[in-house]
Amino acid sequence: MTTTPSLTSCIARIALVGDRSPHVKSHTRIPLLLDALAARDGLVLDAYWIPTARASAEAAAGALAGFDAVWVLPGSPYASEAGALAAIRVAREEGIPFLGTCGGFQHAVLEYARGVCGLAGAAHAENDPGAEDPLIAPLACSLVGHEGLVRAEPGSLAESALGAERSVERYHCDYGPAPRHLPALTERGLRLSGHDEDGQVRMAELPGHPFFLATLFQPELAGDGTRPHPVVKALATAAVAHAARRADGVAGRRAATLSASRSAG
Repeated sequence: MTTTPSLTSCIARIALVGDRSPHVKSHTRIPLLLDALAARDGLVLDAYWIPTARASAEAAAGALAGFDAVWVLPGSPYASEAGALAAIRVAREEGIPFLGTCGGFQHAVLEYARGVCGLAGAAHAENDPGAEDPLIAPLACSLVGHEGLVRAEPGSLAESALGAERSVERYHCDYGPAPRHLPALTERGLRLSGHDEDGQVRMAELPGHPFFLATLFQPELAGDGTRPHPVVKALATAAVAHAARRADGVAGRRAATLSASRSAG
């Protein structure tokens, strides 16, 4: 007989993809958030930082597929655009819980355009300033240091993760998806599930995936880091659930092997 592990008994492995820097505030918040998730919510994450320059090799070797969540963090331009995209692709294709924040949002949209929509020439203006018609383009107004209202679509993962239909969020970015390219993404299944007061996209998700969410805002910056933002908690919950399913699968295979061995004996 096998038993399903409880969520609070599982430790989830999470890949933090980004070029870690003490000068990026969201990066310095991560240890506080991990401690708070464990202490307040019983959600224990075993975190591994993976620089973008190493992420492509980790993806090719199958190492990223062994994680219970992938979080592509702010801090663009990344040392390796290809590495960030490789990490996102693994999470998307393998059904691994995924969160992309700020630069992670931008690259999640870029990866979807290239990997699903077939837009091989889709570009990020920060990485390719000479691109004639970039998918990720400079915002009309910079959002560095900005706070603004986000409205989540009813019934969306965005609404569920936020815990509300409306929320005031903090930003630190200068780039976002060019509106003229959005129909090509939504026609192939990407859901643009959160918008600001002017209707500009601020959240995106992938229906049918266990947990795939990207936010242009930075939930890491909410409060003082001792009370994790609901989106961060939602990712942690999805990661621990993924770890529990993985553990249950391993236990089931062991039980089946033992049963077969006894039958053979």
